[in-house]
Amino acid sequence: MRPVGRRGLLAELPTAEATEALHAELLRRRTAGTLPPVREIVPGARTVLLDGFADPETARRLAAELPGWRVPPPVRGGAEVVEIPVRYDGPDLAEVARLWGVSELEVARIHARTTFRVAFCGFAPGFGYLSGLGEEYHVPRRSDPRTKVPAGAVGLAGTYTGVYPRSSPGGWQLIGTAPETVLWDPDRSPAALLAPGTHVRFVPLDAPSASHPEHDRAHGEAATGPTTGPTTATATAGTTGTTTATTEEGDPSDRRRP
Repeated sequence: MRPVGRRGLLAELPTAEATEALHAELLRRRTAGTLPPVREIVPGARTVLLDGFADPETARRLAAELPGWRVPPPVRGGAEVVEIPVRYDGPDLAEVARLWGVSELEVARIHARTTFRVAFCGFAPGFGYLSGLGEEYHVPRRSDPRTKVPAGAVGLAGTYTGVYPRSSPGGWQLIGTAPETVLWDPDRSPAALLAPGTHVRFVPLDAPSASHPEHDRAHGEAATGPTTGPTTATATAGTTGTTTATTEEGDPSDRRRP
């Protein structure tokens, strides 16, 4: 545990699972009224930020107590599910199929049958880092990031999948497009469709084709310069957990950006 200012704490965890478990336990204790009042609980890739305790002494006391907690594994079921329609037509679909050792159609099937969970949010308003794919399906970022990735692009990198909420540079492997989904709408309450703890499923709109030259051009030419990153979805359900996006830019590979 590290202090953050006078009224905040940062818990650093060894794994994503431990982070998810601690975040769930903190929310459970807050709901039960056994956690000291705190303004925000914000998960990151390997951290959980608690910010806005009533006074510094409360923060210090929790910092001493929390390492001794018995934290149960996170419960995977029970949360509402957001469904995101996706067309598996991404320009990197063939490369991901090669990395996985399967056909393009099988990439779509594996991705669509997986129930993902928002591990944390960041990078841009509305962007959720979705965990759930097995280790054998983890892929590296592109070595040549694109200068422009369109809003709604569905990508993979490292241990995560995600949907770009807005057009931006990016280096994730793009396997599809979610044309009907708005991930961030400031006129909506809450503005973000996804929040930490939300479960997500991708629903195929159609089968992937073998090649996508038009889509390749739409996603822009590859860039050699630095990337900065993603922010849009149709959904069936609300969200759980805090709606505050983490300030940690938790990229799957370099912890910086999609």
